[in-house]
Amino acid sequence: MKKNYFAILSFIVFVFNSNAQVTIPIYDNVLFYDGYASLVNYPTEPDVIRLRNDLFTKKLTPEVLAQIGTSLTLNISISAACDNYDRIGNINLALVPKGATSYNPDTTNRLELGRYITPFMNKNVPPNLVPYTFSVDNITKILKDTYLNTIYDFWIEFELFGVPYAAQTQISGCSGRNDVFYGTLNFITNTETSSPNNTYIHTLNFKKILNDYQAGASDGIFQTVRTIYFDLPSAINNAKFYLITSSHGANAGGEEYNRRWHYISLNSNQILSYLPGEPTCEPYRVFNTQGNGIYGPTPRTPEEWQSFSNWCPGAVIPIREMDLGNLAAGNHMFRIAVPTAVFVGNEGYIPVSLYLQGENTALNVDDFEAIIVDHYPNPTKNKVFISCRKIIDAIEIVDLQGKIIETKVVENTETEVDLTQFSKGVYFIKMKFGEVSKTHKIIKE
Repeated sequence: MKKNYFAILSFIVFVFNSNAQVTIPIYDNVLFYDGYASLVNYPTEPDVIRLRNDLFTKKLTPEVLAQIGTSLTLNISISAACDNYDRIGNINLALVPKGATSYNPDTTNRLELGRYITPFMNKNVPPNLVPYTFSVDNITKILKDTYLNTIYDFWIEFELFGVPYAAQTQISGCSGRNDVFYGTLNFITNTETSSPNNTYIHTLNFKKILNDYQAGASDGIFQTVRTIYFDLPSAINNAKFYLITSSHGANAGGEEYNRRWHYISLNSNQILSYLPGEPTCEPYRVFNTQGNGIYGPTPRTPEEWQSFSNWCPGAVIPIREMDLGNLAAGNHMFRIAVPTAVFVGNEGYIPVSLYLQGENTALNVDDFEAIIVDHYPNPTKNKVFISCRKIIDAIEIVDLQGKIIETKVVENTETEVDLTQFSKGVYFIKMKFGEVSKTHKIIKE
């Protein structure tokens, strides 16, 4: 009996330890600088690279990856230096070709893992630190995937755009300074082990601005709709969209103070609708130590907050997970629409980040080389403008019967297709990238 008791106790200890939490330091009190200024030349930790004043990156080493289990929480803390306004920041995962010593963020596949908003902070008034937490367990499947690790290194980006100009005159000790925020990031994980080898990941949109007044920001001027077409080379099981949106604006014309219904559809079927904003911003009042135009001197009721506040300074922005089930190979269409958004005086915008994750049914290197193509407007009356992070070798225009009606050599990352001479209807634009091709549907009005 005594022997069995110790055997049971040992088993319990083993199970407990196998689920123990592990804290992995990623960034320790890094200092961000004026996002509008030239790149500063101050030293960083040896394994940290400052890509911009508002963007740090760090490659996850094999030792760090080995510690990651089946759960992952991002613990972030931000404290004020010399920026006293509410700003948007985020944590990103960059999928960098294996062995690279650095990379260009503008031409690299990146996923936004979490977005947060700083409070109005006076660095001289406590509390001078605000915490944020994101649960991103799905990311462990990417980081631990055996196959993905053979073609990518994974770099974690810490991003926070700040501006010191107001604080230089409003905050004691900030005159002449251009440092804006301090940031710390830790991973919290468990010790369970897994080695997936069928994870599919496709970056579809990374912080791309949505509004109705800039060419390329939406499907067309005066529309607040974005349509994203994507190809699946093989069927994807247990697919999910991960979407992050938040409204932003300046002065009275911005959309950040207006709650607008967002409608999400896949292949013309609505799969989600939501109204951004929290029930109340009062839990974050304690962190807003600088006088501002959002928090008044006295608490507001939930009804008052919901009447005008689209976000709470000091809060995280939700990650909206959409379960899609199994997706067939071929063309698919994602659409986000915010039909009542009004950008008075061309002020404000909605940054949109989106990626698709699932289980691949037929592993192939090309499946993971996510080629993101932007094309607009669609529908169009004449021309379609196309841009991509990769060199487009050639383009074919194909009609509904599958007949190639025009070909064009491109050999550039940008081009245009002129459909003026063609009849109204549906066409397919097939873009060739070496042995890989991408096909998008275009409607000619």
